[in-house]
Amino acid sequence: MARPITETLRNLQGGSFLDDASEQLAELVRAVSATGKAGKITMEITVKKMSTSATGVIGKIKLSKPYEAPDATLMFPTEDGDLLTEDPRQQRFDLRTVSTQSTAPLKQVGTN
Repeated sequence: MARPITETLRNLQGGSFLDDASEQLAELVRAVSATGKAGKITMEITVKKMSTSATGVIGKIKLSKPYEAPDATLMFPTEDGDLLTEDPRQQRFDLRTVSTQSTAPLKQVGTN
């Protein structure tokens, strides 16, 4: 029977391969929870003959996180091709500050 793959993975890159994979999985889970979109981790193991008695094993992890698209900024184009944050066709109002002082006393209404 073959040894469990986890034993081999634990030995890759001085033991840091599985630690890195665990951190990236946690990062992926947070991104999926935040966006509601799917993501993926791809683990690639390359095995090659190094000499007559040794084999080289390289572990590689690729993280494909979902991302949340940024909100669009609403802008208005001009005939010259510029973009403005205010619609140049929109009528402007002359807004003024109104005094908050009351000119007449307030009446009290009974609650009986």
